[in-house]
Amino acid sequence: MHSNELIECVRQAVIKYSDNLRRLAFTYVKSVHSAEDIVQDVFLTYLQKAPDFDSAEHEKAWLLRVTINKSRNVIKTGWYRSRLKLTEERGYLLPEQSEVLEAVLSLAEKYRLPIHLYYYEGYSIEEIAKLLDTNPATVGTRLARARGLLRQSLGGFEDEA
Repeated sequence: MHSNELIECVRQAVIKYSDNLRRLAFTYVKSVHSAEDIVQDVFLTYLQKAPDFDSAEHEKAWLLRVTINKSRNVIKTGWYRSRLKLTEERGYLLPEQSEVLEAVLSLAEKYRLPIHLYYYEGYSIEEIAKLLDTNPATVGTRLARARGLLRQSLGGFEDEA
C-alpha cells in the first residue's frame, strides 16, 4: 500500500472508530486523558504496521484488539498503579448515566469488557469470544454475572416485576 493510501485509510479509521476505541480504552484505564493517549498510540501503530485488512469488520476487530492490548499494557505499568486516582469530570453525563457508568467501571475487567463490547459496541457473544480469544460460553457466563452484579449495585431495574 502506498503511503498516501495508507494515510487516507488511517484518516478514515480515525473518523470512523475513534469514539469506540476511546470508550473501550476508558473501560480499562478509567481516565479520559489516558484513553485518548491510548487511542493515539493505536492509530500510530496502524500507520507503522500498515496491516492489510480483508474487510471493514476485520479492520475494526484489529483496532479493538490493539486497543485492548495497549490498555492492558498501560494498567500494568508501575506509574499507572501508583498514580493518585483522580476523579474524572463527568458533568457531560446525565446523573443516571453517570451512576450506571460508575457501576460498570467498578466491575472487574473480566466482566467490564464483555459488558462494554456487548452493549456499547454491539458485538455478539461469539464475536466477543473471538476478540478476547476465549470460549463463547465463558463470555455468556461473564455477561450474566456482570448483569447480576450491576443489578445488585444499582438496586434492580424498573422493568423487573
